Amino acid sequence: MLYYVDRIEGGFALCQTPDGKIVSILLDKLPDQTKAGSVLCETDGVFTLDAAATEARRAALFDLQESLFEEEEPSANA
Repeated sequence: MLYYVDRIEGGFALCQTPDGKIVSILLDKLPDQTKAGSVLCETDGVFTLDAAATEARRAALFDLQESLFEEEEPSANA
């Protein structure tokens, strides 16, 4: 199961599942490097960081942000 870390609050990581549910996971159960934006993989109750998925997700979000804030080219008719 994959989890996307939305934010860290107190001793918990608030994570989103692929189906959109929000769950809180004790930080004590997660790798020390866990931070907002991390992608976690859980197998048999053990959480690991998925570095490749984290980087791919960050790149996709960056591209989306860039596309939202791109300046439109001035039209030739202006």
